[in-house]
Amino acid sequence: MLKRTLFGILFLLVGCAIPPQREVIQLSVLHPLPKQADTTVLPLRVSVAAVVSPKGTAESYQPLLDYLSTRLARTVELVQRRTYAETNDLVEAGFVDVAFVCTSAYLDGAAKFGMELLAAPQVNGETVYRSLLLVPAESDAQSMADLRGKRFAFTDPISNTGRVYPTYLVQQLGSTPEQFFSKVFYTYNHDDAIRAVAEHLADGAAVDSLVYEFALVRDPSLAQRVRVIHRSPPFGIPPIVISPDARPQLKATLQELLYAMVNDPEGREALSALGVERFVPISDDAYDSARYLFREMRFLAP
Repeated sequence: MLKRTLFGILFLLVGCAIPPQREVIQLSVLHPLPKQADTTVLPLRVSVAAVVSPKGTAESYQPLLDYLSTRLARTVELVQRRTYAETNDLVEAGFVDVAFVCTSAYLDGAAKFGMELLAAPQVNGETVYRSLLLVPAESDAQSMADLRGKRFAFTDPISNTGRVYPTYLVQQLGSTPEQFFSKVFYTYNHDDAIRAVAEHLADGAAVDSLVYEFALVRDPSLAQRVRVIHRSPPFGIPPIVISPDARPQLKATLQELLYAMVNDPEGREALSALGVERFVPISDDAYDSARYLFREMRFLAP
């Protein structure tokens, strides 16, 4: 966790050599008052929902945080929590200014306290993602129906791809996860869910397609250890959000910086570390399909 606080301190040392025998005062010469030191520059606090493990989060997001810090001339602090709900709590309480959240966390935060969209990542020319149903490579399973009586790894209690959508598939089979699976457990991030399947700790898991594709880039051997047996329809991509209480100027400045990163060599390096092409504007209606699913599943109030 990056814990640095920047304080600007200015000392003005003024020396005057006046002959001891006589002091000359010139009223026509005006001297400005010394400026007060600004010791109240606060860090920009950024939270990243635990889509990937804490180690992966720090490694992937640090170049972006450094980029923002340099361009804003302001310290940027990374604040991490275990669950999506805890990240939302930080935004609602005003403890963090900006957060990278999953689709479900945005829907929940927008409904509860007016969480606002800031920007969205673009990957492969799109601003969508899918839920992928994974099984071990040697598994005979071809669909969710074949995982009855098996062990299943959810990612987070309010994850769209990691819990809501696979729960929907189970309900389409006339059951509930508690009845359908022999065991259900939470990994609290997507890369650990992938690892649980690859290491046979779980017989199945549903994960974010973007995280899965990035995991394959980092560890190509996963392609021989896990297999995708189902892909969901597209959903609006996990966005960057900002507190509804944030100053409009801060929101505008951050959007300008994020959108322009693709035109800056250092910005492109930070984007590459995230596996993102660029950041783009996105509207609330991009999340209507996920919102409909959440309401049908009673994860959101109607």
